[in-house]
Amino acid sequence: MHRYRSHTCGELRETHVGETARLSGWVHRVRDHGGLLFIDLRDHYGMTQCVVDPDSPAFKLAESVRAEWCIRIDGEVKKRTDETINDTLPTGRIELFIRELEILGSARELPLPVFNEPEYPEDIRLTYRFLDLRRETLHENIMTRTRIISSMRRRMGEEGFTEFQTPILTASSPEGARDFLVPSRLHPGKFYALPQAPQQFKQLLMMSGFDRYFQIAPCFRDEDPRADRLPGEFYQLDLEMSFVEQDDVFSTMEPVMRGVFEEFAKGKPVTDVFPRIPYAEAIRKYGSDKPDLRNPIEMQDVSEHFAGSGFKIFARMLEDEKNAVWAVPAPTGGSRAFCDRMNSWAQGEGQPGLGYIFWREGEVWVQRKVTQMSQSELTSAIASGEVVADHAEPIDRPAGPDGWEKRKIFEAAGPLAKNIGPERTEAIRTQLGLKAGDAAFFVAGDPKKFSDFAGKARTRVGEELELIDRDRFALAWIVDFPFYEWDEDEKKVEFAHNPFSMPQGGLDALATMDPLDIKAFQYDLVCNGYEIASGSIRNQSPDLMVAAFEKVGLTRADVEERFGGLYRAFQYGAPPHGGMAAGVDRIVMLLVGAKNVRDVSLFPMNQQAQDLLMGAPSDVFPKQLRELHIRLNLPEKG
Repeated sequence: MHRYRSHTCGELRETHVGETARLSGWVHRVRDHGGLLFIDLRDHYGMTQCVVDPDSPAFKLAESVRAEWCIRIDGEVKKRTDETINDTLPTGRIELFIRELEILGSARELPLPVFNEPEYPEDIRLTYRFLDLRRETLHENIMTRTRIISSMRRRMGEEGFTEFQTPILTASSPEGARDFLVPSRLHPGKFYALPQAPQQFKQLLMMSGFDRYFQIAPCFRDEDPRADRLPGEFYQLDLEMSFVEQDDVFSTMEPVMRGVFEEFAKGKPVTDVFPRIPYAEAIRKYGSDKPDLRNPIEMQDVSEHFAGSGFKIFARMLEDEKNAVWAVPAPTGGSRAFCDRMNSWAQGEGQPGLGYIFWREGEVWVQRKVTQMSQSELTSAIASGEVVADHAEPIDRPAGPDGWEKRKIFEAAGPLAKNIGPERTEAIRTQLGLKAGDAAFFVAGDPKKFSDFAGKARTRVGEELELIDRDRFALAWIVDFPFYEWDEDEKKVEFAHNPFSMPQGGLDALATMDPLDIKAFQYDLVCNGYEIASGSIRNQSPDLMVAAFEKVGLTRADVEERFGGLYRAFQYGAPPHGGMAAGVDRIVMLLVGAKNVRDVSLFPMNQQAQDLLMGAPSDVFPKQLRELHIRLNLPEKG
């Protein structure tokens, strides 16, 4: 028999009853049932219940074992009695009667519990990550991650892509974040950079004629951590294709991404055909370029209903043509309590407040035969004065076509409703498709400044009213991103995203259009409110490359110096090409239902970009600094 095991802890079944087996693993928990000791033994593959009684020579030693001790057990496989069967475990119909036990590694008192996985401080979890990874949920997350990556590799191979590995030590590249720099010992005063992405290398592979490249690429960015982004490093499914247009990238990668999601969605629906939403439309409808389409709320421009109205704050704003009023519909949110709660939330976000109107059902007496009018038509007719109405019951109700009858109508409430009047409020309700019991919130000013807040309000309404369908994956392409943006701090034009993208309209657009009006052949793939991939059709013309960088203040000489490899390659028969990169960490996070990417990564850093397990970043010896010709100039403490 093997020194440590004949079977794994997830392998034994009823077919093994009567056999002698040897298992090795960790003590998940120990239970004392009046003379019988039950030890749940766990390894990477599963768990087996082991039993020992006082007659066994191993009983005394078994009494000493504690949680997370590493042990070996020899024993006889027996069938459980009917009342003790545990169908939640694959091994739940058998148990191992212990004949011999060996302690392979005892454990000190645990700094965090492994059994039952209670919430625990993150600094402890990261310091003892090797224990944290023994927890069932986190362990399974990591295994799911490896399976997702394997699925990506298989699907990319089936699409004709070849995996290549690109350099880790390279030159700095403008990817929009700070580089991690590596000093060169052999070239004093010069530095390598860890790649923010393999952008230039994968384009050079297209110049080299490889046609379809991919890799599961490590990327390094010195940026602040967030729940959906690890500090320091992350992994992406990186790819590039030659002789393609934007539609070719979509038609190739959509089945890959949809297939990965369907494979690991555990039965949750996945978008069949990914919609394509222009960037400007995404901002206008959802207030975000990574909208959560599980939220059915779509914002609308309702400026016409406030222009010249009695609500002077909005009316005066709308005298400036760049301003607008957007409505955030709130189906089922038609109560003053909810509207006031949203208003308080807005103030907590640094806003002066959040105007609102809510609608309820009312009754009126109408003097005219209106039987054929719908409730909505009647409300509009009353608001416009076409139909005479009275809330009080008329004293005289003559019969005939001019007689009175009682009808239900929509009544608007809230401060805004009083200011703009019933005809305008009814027009707003009709435009938004709302009914009694619904509400709408309003944001006004320059959409460029308030769209982000409006998007947060949309999300908040959807969450508070439980409108979001959390049991599906809603994917979409966001297209037609702006090529440039205005940098308010530097007072100059900068690239909005990837500087190597192809501007729509090419050289002619760069020569004749306002830079801020130029769009790029650039796209993102979004899912449930997260950007999970980004890409573009590339600019492969050296003259176009120079013209694009000149708009942000770089000269031809600057381009040759900073991007010399790519610039030279473009002068030797560059094929049209494009690609994208999908964030592995975010995709895994979404598929396993984790709230943080640290729960799908083996050894992550904390929020302060520190590796608590290995003690990084750390001090180095003076000798190391001398070899690198580096002298520290640290900030003064305090």
